[in-house]
Amino acid sequence: MKIVSRNEELLRDALSRIPQSSSRTSLSSCNKLIRFEDISAAAFKIQCGVQKTPCMYSRLSKQYGMDIYLKKEFLQYTGSVKERGVLYLLTSLPQDQQRKGVIVASDSNFSMAVAYHASELRIPVFVIMSTSTSPARVKMCREYGAMVISYGTTAKDSQTHARRLAQENGYLYLEEEDSAVYLSGLGTVGLEVYEQVPKLDAVIFPAGGHCGLLAGSAAALKHLNPHISVIGVESENFPVLQQSLKAGHPTEDQACSNHHFYGDVSGLCFGSNSLQLTGKLVDKVVAVREEDILISMLRLLEYERATVDAEGAIGLAALVAGKLPELKGKRVAIVICSGNLELHLLQQCIARALTLDNRVCRFSLVLSDCPGDISKLLEILAREEARVLDIRQERTFVTSELFTVEVTCTVETRDKIHAAQLRNALLERYPTAAWTER
Repeated sequence: MKIVSRNEELLRDALSRIPQSSSRTSLSSCNKLIRFEDISAAAFKIQCGVQKTPCMYSRLSKQYGMDIYLKKEFLQYTGSVKERGVLYLLTSLPQDQQRKGVIVASDSNFSMAVAYHASELRIPVFVIMSTSTSPARVKMCREYGAMVISYGTTAKDSQTHARRLAQENGYLYLEEEDSAVYLSGLGTVGLEVYEQVPKLDAVIFPAGGHCGLLAGSAAALKHLNPHISVIGVESENFPVLQQSLKAGHPTEDQACSNHHFYGDVSGLCFGSNSLQLTGKLVDKVVAVREEDILISMLRLLEYERATVDAEGAIGLAALVAGKLPELKGKRVAIVICSGNLELHLLQQCIARALTLDNRVCRFSLVLSDCPGDISKLLEILAREEARVLDIRQERTFVTSELFTVEVTCTVETRDKIHAAQLRNALLERYPTAAWTER
């Protein structure tokens, strides 16, 4: 039975104006109409290969004044929603191509998903990574079952080498793009969210340059219920999607200098299909600050015990930043799509988020170098219930009076109000105390 919806007309209209392009060398189905049946078929075909991740009510709901449900896609085997599109992509390849193998060239979530699922499907898979790639990523990719080759000092070197190997050996060079097959696989997230959370008012997705998840899921959700608001969130530092929508075509003038933190959120807009679908079906795209993303990561870690990266946290960041006041009192699902942050970055991000959230504060003051003065300072901190994390004394280079000591103290506070109370108490006793601004 054919499922017919007026939203298919929107999909057809969105894609009918897309010119044929041969710049990407992956699949010939790039300009095929994305229908609801395609997404349903993808859901059926990949159901045994990927997790049907939970979409759970969050304790953050009370804090932000709405019913929040978190779709925990970071629980996929490789920690990323990209598995959905990759698995459907690989299972859709002709058998002769599956026997020859596939090759990718990056250390992205897409490559990790290709490495794992190709190995599970017994498809020979090669991953070309630059010599600057994190050793942890190289190790993980090998553990998934891929043949990893280090080549070149930049991503461009690796990609050039991968294309040459593909041409010489008959491998299929895979590059993340917005083919109908790949978008259909990603769109299965929208199906699951609709099934798991009744009476939805809105769904929030990460956006940025790689907006395939947003576009594919919007196609599913708008078919099932046109009244559900679909919202995309990207970084203010790299508003790739908003610029591309404004220009009417993918823009290439945005480059990310901090890609290890932002991941795919800051990538170049990679295709007209997903861009056109986003323009037609997505209700709103907002941008958030880096500080909001860090606070969001902290909230998810504390309230949900979820360790996610910037791409995974950026949806909640829109609520942290107060960018969506119209959702107050509504039932909202947020897709937490990725949890692949390297450990050293995670440590830096959480430390910075604690200072942004007024949970870790620092001050300095000058005391006379007499017995008991440090004890009096510690008594004030104890009375104000501030936990001392670090305290340092400097005598040699103090430029004020002789026989004084400069004390720098880092303390833990509960919140912004507690930090303000501590600051007032210190200034009352030590008027020259200097509070380090975050």
